[in-house]
Amino acid sequence: MLRNIKAMSVASLALTLAACDMAPKYARPEMPVPQASPQGPAYAAAADGGAAIVPADTAWRDFFTDPRLVRVIETSLANNRDLRIAVANVEQARAQYKVQRADLLPTVGATGTATYSEQPLVQFGQSQRLNTDVYQAQVGISAWEIDLFGRVRNLTKAAQEQYFASVENRNAAQTALVAEVATAWVNMAADQELLSIARTLATAFKETLDLNKARFDKGIASELEVREAQTSYDQARAAIASATTLVAQDQNALNLLAGTTLGSEDLPSALPEGHVTLDNLPAELPSTLLLRRPDIASAEHQLIAANANIGAARAAFFPQLSLTAALGTVSLGLSGLFKSGSDTWSVAPSATLPIFDFGRNKGNLRYAKATYDAMLATYEKSVQTGFREVADALARRGTMTDQVEAQTSQRDAARKAYDLTQARFRAGVDGFLPTLVSQRTLSSAEQSLVTTRLARLTNMIELYRAMGGGLK
Repeated sequence: MLRNIKAMSVASLALTLAACDMAPKYARPEMPVPQASPQGPAYAAAADGGAAIVPADTAWRDFFTDPRLVRVIETSLANNRDLRIAVANVEQARAQYKVQRADLLPTVGATGTATYSEQPLVQFGQSQRLNTDVYQAQVGISAWEIDLFGRVRNLTKAAQEQYFASVENRNAAQTALVAEVATAWVNMAADQELLSIARTLATAFKETLDLNKARFDKGIASELEVREAQTSYDQARAAIASATTLVAQDQNALNLLAGTTLGSEDLPSALPEGHVTLDNLPAELPSTLLLRRPDIASAEHQLIAANANIGAARAAFFPQLSLTAALGTVSLGLSGLFKSGSDTWSVAPSATLPIFDFGRNKGNLRYAKATYDAMLATYEKSVQTGFREVADALARRGTMTDQVEAQTSQRDAARKAYDLTQARFRAGVDGFLPTLVSQRTLSSAEQSLVTTRLARLTNMIELYRAMGGGLK
């Protein structure tokens, strides 16, 4: 009966302790952005390509359709050092949470001591030496804080939320890495194509230069025409050198992201003619889907942790109760240490109440509240930043198809004009100036088309990342 009463008392005490929580009740802040994506001419709906995917639910292996790029991303996820740092940070936060959580329960320890002493003893006029051997063994707890006002529980809650935030930071690092690798890969593809264009143009300009020199030697062309042809040829040579450097730097950037040296079979030689990614991304985004972005989820966990720290700071104003208890046995001889009648026990509860701390607790509470305000602003800014990134990507996407079509038409027209002026020049119908102008127009149109196609690819990658894709 007595044992049942004790058990009920312990249970009642536990429920009472759990009910005391000095932290403010947490409620997710209102999102400081519109509920829907912006509307307007720049946000025209994308071409109908079937049902739109949900980026956060679409694995990156499915979103990226070029097998070479998929292999490069897989290599990066396995070897990238920044991602390894993020993983290590998660392990650190998890270990800190476990350390803090251990304070919720008493630490049980066992001790054993042996004391040997010798003292003088005078009895009936005779001097003797008294030898005393004391053996003791104990199991107990020392200075366990009874969390009456939730200080330890709130500190544990804060540590747990910091751990959750580190997990989301690791997830954000992965989504960023996937997007960075894909962007670097298509950048290299574009620079490879620019290099190919520069080489083709240099060959054409060299033929034109040789033709002008031959015409000059025959007195048909002027030195001015030769110099102008030389200028175009030298510009093409300079473009080759610049593009060659960019391709090498692109490969270095990819190797750094991948954490190893990539094989040539996984590197692009030009911009793919087909799609590198799925193109049926949504044209609109409810703002609530932003909450699935890892960076925003991390910011909210940081906010919850700051809220819990307010509870811990408030609890510091109230008494702090601790308990030290031991159960053991003591004997004057080692052989009698565990015999009947040698058991001992002790219980030493203590309470500490702050009276004069010269503003320390108030300062800690103000600091906790200010930290919460800062985390709230950080969370709201993360939401606003995510909304802006999605809106920018959607605005770019809405006009990209028309821009690519226009650039393609311009390139085709410039190529046709170049062919016509070149034929007229060779036939002696026109001088070299129309050919020179058409050569430079074609060069600019070719480069602009590559830049526009690259912008379309990077826009799809950015839209996928901004909408929370890249984690699965």
